[in-house]
Amino acid sequence: MKIELKKLRYVYPSGDEALKGINLEIEGTDPVAVIGQNGAGKTTVVKHFNGILRPSSGEVLINDESIEKRSTAQWSKEVGYVFQNPDDQLFLESVRKEFEFGPKQIGMTQKEIDKRVEWTADLVGLSEKLDLHPLDLTLAEKKFCTIGAVIMMDPGVLIFDEPTCGQDVQGNLRLHRIIQTLKERGKLCITISHDMKFVVENFKRIIVMCRGEVILDGRAEDVFAQVETLKKSFVAPPPITKVAQGAGFTKTVFTTEAFMEALEERMV
Repeated sequence: MKIELKKLRYVYPSGDEALKGINLEIEGTDPVAVIGQNGAGKTTVVKHFNGILRPSSGEVLINDESIEKRSTAQWSKEVGYVFQNPDDQLFLESVRKEFEFGPKQIGMTQKEIDKRVEWTADLVGLSEKLDLHPLDLTLAEKKFCTIGAVIMMDPGVLIFDEPTCGQDVQGNLRLHRIIQTLKERGKLCITISHDMKFVVENFKRIIVMCRGEVILDGRAEDVFAQVETLKKSFVAPPPITKVAQGAGFTKTVFTTEAFMEALEERMV
């Protein structure tokens, strides 16, 4: 799956310019993180990937096809979006019905739906809660319910908007497994997050946005080495990375083990 933005601009009805001529290409299955301060344009840009928002000017291409050629409902079969607030997405009487709804709309057979419900529920940790009302779930479980509902549609691209909000350590570990499983199944996962520890643990490519523009795009090690540029976006590296940079390490480290190795190298 390939997503390409060409000089993408988006202007709100108020006249505020949210995106300022973005050129960007995302392709393959390596998970991608989009980071930046509130108001940087992260959610605005990813909402163009399946037509929730449409460009004021410029182009959005999915596998070289213009986003304008299909409806959002049609694109959602290929690019699934998990909203930051699960209450914006959940509307049925049980987790099972949430999982089944999308596949039924696209004509998936009941046999295939049943098979996918079992697999998806296990992946997102809701196998024992399929018959519960989504309102009876915790916030973390609601997030996994919405993730599961999108996975059920089997899109090539899945977008997660702030999935770690409300998650504990076990929830973050489950998110890690979901992201890795999707990659293994040939899916592209694009995630917006303010949790830098989660970002460096799960994403090799990081896109940094600031005031409607992409100011950094590359490997995590390279992005977090750009300290002064990151300051412009009000993004702080993970704590262990900041300590290493403060100590004058030239190597960007994200773990305690990497920190100790770098320290030993300096002492040799």
